[in-house]
Amino acid sequence: MENLWSDREAEAAVARYGAEGVRRDLALRVYTTRLLGGEPRLVLHGGGNTSLKTRMTDLAGDEVEVLRVKGSGWDMARIEPPGLPAVRLEPLRRLRQRDALSDEDMVAAHRANLLDPAAPSPSVETLLHAFLPHRYIDHTHANAVLALTDQPDGAALCREVFGGKVVLVPYIMPGFRLARKAAQVFEEAPDCEGMILLNHGVFTFGETARESYERMIRLVSLAEARLAAAPAKAFRSARLPDRLAAPEEIAPVLRGLLARPASEPDGEPARFLLAFRGGARIRRFVDGAEVSRYGLAGTVTPDHSLRVKSWPVLLPPARAGAAEEFAKDAAAAVRRFEADYMTYFERGNARTGNSLTALDPAPRVLLAPGVGLFAAGRDAKAAAIAADLAEAAVEVIADAERIGRFTSIGEADLFDIEYWPLEQAKLGRAAPPPLAGQVAVVTGAAGAIGQAVMAAFRAEGAEPVGLDLEAGPDMIACDVTRPEAVEAAFAEVCRRHGGVDILVSNAGAAWQGRIGEVGEAELRRSFELNFFAHQAVAQAAVRIMRAQETGGSLLFNVSKQAVNPGPDFGPYGVAKAATLALMRQYAIDYGRDGIAANAVNADRIRSGLLDGAMVAARAKARGLSEEDYMRGNLLGREVRAADVARAFTDLARARKTTGAVLTVDGGNIAAAMR
Repeated sequence: MENLWSDREAEAAVARYGAEGVRRDLALRVYTTRLLGGEPRLVLHGGGNTSLKTRMTDLAGDEVEVLRVKGSGWDMARIEPPGLPAVRLEPLRRLRQRDALSDEDMVAAHRANLLDPAAPSPSVETLLHAFLPHRYIDHTHANAVLALTDQPDGAALCREVFGGKVVLVPYIMPGFRLARKAAQVFEEAPDCEGMILLNHGVFTFGETARESYERMIRLVSLAEARLAAAPAKAFRSARLPDRLAAPEEIAPVLRGLLARPASEPDGEPARFLLAFRGGARIRRFVDGAEVSRYGLAGTVTPDHSLRVKSWPVLLPPARAGAAEEFAKDAAAAVRRFEADYMTYFERGNARTGNSLTALDPAPRVLLAPGVGLFAAGRDAKAAAIAADLAEAAVEVIADAERIGRFTSIGEADLFDIEYWPLEQAKLGRAAPPPLAGQVAVVTGAAGAIGQAVMAAFRAEGAEPVGLDLEAGPDMIACDVTRPEAVEAAFAEVCRRHGGVDILVSNAGAAWQGRIGEVGEAELRRSFELNFFAHQAVAQAAVRIMRAQETGGSLLFNVSKQAVNPGPDFGPYGVAKAATLALMRQYAIDYGRDGIAANAVNADRIRSGLLDGAMVAARAKARGLSEEDYMRGNLLGREVRAADVARAFTDLARARKTTGAVLTVDGGNIAAAMR
């Protein structure tokens, strides 16, 4: 583990934060917290915490000793001084005299002693930091240390590797009991440099930020050296089909299997997004003949169960070209997981007093032999977090198997963490936005309308993915007039998010010319973009939607030319009229699959089609200013890209509308549908 401490960067942090009135000790605490949080082999997604004991002046003007400890929900890699709320230290220390303290009372004590009542809630491990005497304390879930502790003889291995540098604390669920036990164990060996919490993580401490940080790096490096010294041990591979399916082939099937039934009649199913991880190390893991032993044995550190549940689901191998066979076998595996999960919940609920409500039983990690692993989340961020945790677990378990046999904590302990109210509160229970969990593909995404559509769907909770000629943030490079490029782009969407729920087929361009005089080549170019490209993306989307079996929404930008053709726009209008007919055909043919098809008929929008010279030319031809031209409708209001985008989101939310055209033009009776 590389020591990243830099005197120059540390002093730069002191100067930067000092200019904001932050004291040197806190500036260095923030600096080393960021060093730890930036290393994924130490800290992932909220795991770990740090603290500093210092003095501050309270609102009454009294100087008091405080504990600055990581606030719940803060990312250590990006933490700022407010992310380390100040808690009065002496009242926390006195709590050690108690024989017991409920979690609720512990949290109340944390908040009651905050210097700033509006500060974030201190870490659930605040008392552990408070009960130890050191000025600086660091806590991580280092992968290498977990590989040592997650063993039947983890304590003996740790004594062998660390000797007298550390003390060992048996696994106890975080909270008051763990804090008291850790303080007791430390006091039996007060000269130690750190503390190993078996099956949990590692603490180090020191008088300075540098000392505590560098002790962490030294201890983790010792663990890494022990693992590296072990002989290489490859997982024995299971027998797999000769030809295996690609991840983009099976992801939509899995995504459909994970979807939860709608909460109301004819409502939307609750969907998950998927994140795929492959690579040689993951393949060796999931392809192993004993993956059902080590892969389903439990989490590598307890708090992972909050995001990935206590074990993954093991899928059947997927043969290329055998989609129906895989769908049937995968459905059996997922339903078996769900049944086992509910049995696990009932056992835990009975043990703890039958007062809990079951979480949804869908797996969050899916191991796919021959392919890799998929992680599921309610949005793209949650799926990516679950995938990161699953990938870290692969590394820890593989290293643990090199030196012994991976062993997790028991079922009861896993259940208590997964259903721990203090941790559940972090994940939030706010009502999801209307299009939460849905993936929206938007073509022509780089233009004004495309960008507005992407923003509108994001605001509704969907995960938008743009297709345009050049790649960019949330954008895949794709020439929609090339069918092979369309196929590749939709395969990439499936690898990124698992499938497609909404298609906004927006790409287009306005070719002009009198229809009796336009050349055949120009007319064909217009049809390639304004008709055949719509067909290509719709075909690709429908294939994925049908594999998911959760319905979907096809949305086409047909423009007013499809309904109210104007002079000298034949090459554009005729193609758009064909696209309007295409939309209606999709509505007829795929309604039985729960797939709606609708269109937006917009006019006079400042977008890539009508910008600049074209707007000026049209206004001049009518003897109008540009502003009067853009407002030349019944309502006298200019229609903007955001108005068109809102029409698309409204249609995506309309569960019982298909084959419809929504006009967005401020009022043009000649283009009205009815």
